[in-house]
Amino acid sequence: SEGLTRGTGLNREVDVAQYFQWISTRDISLITTQLATLIGAHIPMAEALNALVDQAEKPKLKVVLSKVREKVTEGAPLADAMQDHPKVFDDLFVQMVRAGERSGALDQVLRRLAKFVEGQVKLKGQVASALAYPILMSFVGIAILMGLFIGVIPRIRGLFESMGGEDALPILTRAVFLFGDLLVGWFWLAPIFVVVGIWAFRRWVRSKRGREQWDRFRLRVPIFGKLQRLVAVSRFSRTLSTLLISGVPIIAALAIVEKVVGNVVLARAIAAASHNITEGQSIAVPLKASGEFPPMVTHMIAIGERTGELEKMLTVVADSYDEEVEATMNAVTSLLGPMMIMLMGGVIFLVALGLLLPMMNLSSMIK
Repeated sequence: SEGLTRGTGLNREVDVAQYFQWISTRDISLITTQLATLIGAHIPMAEALNALVDQAEKPKLKVVLSKVREKVTEGAPLADAMQDHPKVFDDLFVQMVRAGERSGALDQVLRRLAKFVEGQVKLKGQVASALAYPILMSFVGIAILMGLFIGVIPRIRGLFESMGGEDALPILTRAVFLFGDLLVGWFWLAPIFVVVGIWAFRRWVRSKRGREQWDRFRLRVPIFGKLQRLVAVSRFSRTLSTLLISGVPIIAALAIVEKVVGNVVLARAIAAASHNITEGQSIAVPLKASGEFPPMVTHMIAIGERTGELEKMLTVVADSYDEEVEATMNAVTSLLGPMMIMLMGGVIFLVALGLLLPMMNLSSMIK
């Protein structure tokens, strides 16, 4: 009974750990690289999966890999075993593994897949870095304003009130005091407004019409719209080229890309391209007709279709757009810094001016 008790305690411990831990994209990239190395060294699949289970540090990942190993040991293909865990191994991953198993080049496909996943991790990191600075500066600006309105302005306001009340103060000064009252007096409502706002926004985005309007807006918004489009086109080109090179049929590849592109406006154009393929027509035509894909992309795809080198052309497009994404992100980051400083400086200047105007008026009256 002691062994059973210990086992039960371990299971509870693993369950608690599973609740608080998640499997990151970087974890998937790491185990994919390790599996590719083991398979490339001609180690049997079951033994390779044993090694992955032993090396897995996160309990949740260990459980998933153990279930994959059990199903493979029972005779199921690796792709089918992974398909049972869609939150860990998505359609793109499963389809590429299946293509690798059918072609007998699973280790090469896994290496290609690991490189692709690592590239997506890098891309997400670049986007997060571009957004981190303005978010940080916003919090700093709010903290500075709160400090002014809580610690400094009440004392100055008391001085003005003792000299004749607020009615005689300039409009800007009264506006500063009103803003301070709202900010300090109702600040506790901010978390409620944020939670309700996020809930309402997510509900709207989940609707078909809301999702389309939001995705279209994301592509049109100044500065960030261009960045969103570059990232989406890069993801489309890289994903499709990786799938085709790995031997995934083009119809299945387009169906996967439609799901991972991350924008329903672009996904609709990709769905039209998939429909054209079933009728023996070109991919490039519906992509061009949508007006959402840059002319260079549709032109390169058309050339790839004519020459029979679609995978190569898509890789060239993906490489080019990866470089453009990085350059644009660097430009956006360098631009946002001065913009945020100017915005914060402008707000603080208005507050300071509102406090100085009564003093200037008083000084002129004394003279």
